[in-house]
Amino acid sequence: MNKIILITGATSGFGKAIAEKFAANGWNCIITGRRAERLQQVAADLTAAYGINVLPLVFDVQQKEAVFQQLQNQPEAWKSIDILVNNAGLALGRDNFEDASLEDWETMIDTNVKGLLYVSKAILPYMIAQGKGHIINIGSIAGKEVYLNGNGYCASKFAVDAISKAQRIDLLKHKIKVTAIQPGAVDTEFSIVRFKGDAQKANSMYEGYEPLHAEDIADACYYCATLPPHVCINDLVITCTAQANSVYTYKG
Repeated sequence: MNKIILITGATSGFGKAIAEKFAANGWNCIITGRRAERLQQVAADLTAAYGINVLPLVFDVQQKEAVFQQLQNQPEAWKSIDILVNNAGLALGRDNFEDASLEDWETMIDTNVKGLLYVSKAILPYMIAQGKGHIINIGSIAGKEVYLNGNGYCASKFAVDAISKAQRIDLLKHKIKVTAIQPGAVDTEFSIVRFKGDAQKANSMYEGYEPLHAEDIADACYYCATLPPHVCINDLVITCTAQANSVYTYKG
């Protein structure tokens, strides 16, 4: 029987790459996202390319009622979830603290923090019932060091780091692994979203060096997920060669 992975935010970027990586290795996929048409297309592509089963669920992780309604009422065959990847997240704006938008802060906290909590809470009963599971939280090196004008986003990713540590402690008794993957600069839609469609500003973030690619993070997820049952990678910081941390990048 194929194993099952649930990936939030699977319409693009990390989420889509992770779905492709696991599907290519025979995993059935539950994929979630806000954009129904794109999500359905990803599902169709995965099924056609890899012959696995895909369950697409359209909802926004910010919406508590929708999260629990969708995830706690899915078909019985899809409840044996082996891995949850809490990937849905975003950055909005890069402004001085006094100039930052309250709405941007609220959206980042509602998505990156509360959304992760909601989805984890909804899925945990399945993992607890089967006496095993693995939660992989996609954090950021912004959750390791605060950088200039990172304020709200860094705060949200520091929270992801803390939640991951708390889950790891509290879920030990249920034999549930928890891994936090902390990527550095990655060339995805991330910067386009952060700079609200300003492609020139987004592209300038990656000038002079080669950033990570979504597939690099997907490979790391797959590695962490396929280790022996007695092995858990707790925290994995990944940067491109040109980046030391969230502050220092060499643009040669």
